[in-house]
Amino acid sequence: MIESLNYLPHPALPNEELAGHFTDLAPPLTPRQAAIESARCLYCYDAPCSRICPSEIDVASFIRNIHDKNINGAAAGILKQNILGGSCARVCPTEILCEDVCVRNHDAEGQPVKIGLLQRYAVDHMHFAAHPFQRAASTGKTIAIVGAGPAGLSCAHRLAMLGHDVVIFEKEGKAGGLNEYGIAKYKLTDDFAQKEIDFLLDIGGIEIRCRQVLGENLQLRDLHAQYDAVFLGLGLGASRKLGLTGEDAPGLLAAVDYIAALRQAADLAALPVPKRAIVIGAGNTAIDMAVQIQRLGAEEVTLVYRRGFDAMTATRHEQEIAKANQVRMLTWAQPQQVLLDAAGHVAGMRFEKTRIQGTRLAGTGETFDVAADAIFKAIGQSLDTGVLHDPMASLLQREGDKIAVDAGFRTVLPGIYAGGDCVAPGQDLTVQAVQHGKLAALAIHSDLLNKVEAA
Repeated sequence: MIESLNYLPHPALPNEELAGHFTDLAPPLTPRQAAIESARCLYCYDAPCSRICPSEIDVASFIRNIHDKNINGAAAGILKQNILGGSCARVCPTEILCEDVCVRNHDAEGQPVKIGLLQRYAVDHMHFAAHPFQRAASTGKTIAIVGAGPAGLSCAHRLAMLGHDVVIFEKEGKAGGLNEYGIAKYKLTDDFAQKEIDFLLDIGGIEIRCRQVLGENLQLRDLHAQYDAVFLGLGLGASRKLGLTGEDAPGLLAAVDYIAALRQAADLAALPVPKRAIVIGAGNTAIDMAVQIQRLGAEEVTLVYRRGFDAMTATRHEQEIAKANQVRMLTWAQPQQVLLDAAGHVAGMRFEKTRIQGTRLAGTGETFDVAADAIFKAIGQSLDTGVLHDPMASLLQREGDKIAVDAGFRTVLPGIYAGGDCVAPGQDLTVQAVQHGKLAALAIHSDLLNKVEAA
């Protein structure tokens, strides 16, 4: 945890100045900019941007509504498909989804419509007198949801719309999951994750209980017995290990732990910040970590990946953000040894150069050292094995290190569903988790109705 860095110095700048380093990555559109940008859309029939959207938003329709100055109509269209449309507009990798397939990439301008910023504009400027969605008549059914991240929140809202009552059990002190604890501070600013949750809860019928941990003070068997259905939106709570001696040394920790502490910090100047940092990984979390530690005042930040740039899961856009923030990026190098100082603290890391040999990655035998005061690993996460200490949860069928589900997000245990990052289908994206939650809610609703009709 971040306490292992307490021997490091604090930032040289005061909190107020540091906060200025974490303002919006992409400033929101002004009304005039939104009008101009929405006019660029060709409102394609069978629009490719809509077809590729994981949450099935009718992109062309909401952009036309913006152009027609029907902001509430645009927002309602977005939120009907994606109740977390505000946060997804900020964190979704639109550059490889809707904007990548925009037909305007291929005209004289060669620039896609700024779909993400237009979606943000619609949600940020909506003005509804009441919650835009009404609950159906009560079904008398109550569903338990484990995990108040994007999948769990999306599932809860859709179930509430369908007339069910919902109780969400969350292990942390706040709801939000990765939106609250795992996204770069400059991507979701101004406590947006909590404001979005407050809006979502306005539909009614949803209760959130925090500090509830499956396998500890919460048992799946009890939930299964007490509720009409259970949805598991557990996320991936365990950081993968490097498998090296010294991995538990002070100064080496999971990037997600530092990002969580950064997002929750009331005083950024109180955070421990190394002068030299190494980040190991190739995804957006690695980029988020490297950029943020640089903005906090680290003098030298090196991101290291064992393959080449083209194999990185971080998008080209994210890679450019890292470069723009003076992050040094080394590829074709894999961790070999944690280097420690006389006090047992991290002093750096030894890497072995790599290459592709045939179809496999192989070491070349050539090594080099990178000095560092702290090392942050962002090499992916897996399902927290602590969850499986729960006797009933241990019966869940696995697919790799995730929970196996069918097309309706049903697990092998009757009445228990799962979605989001903890299940095998799809990408580990916020927008994908939202879609999982929505579709699982529809499956739960259908199954409960069929059970009533069969009784």
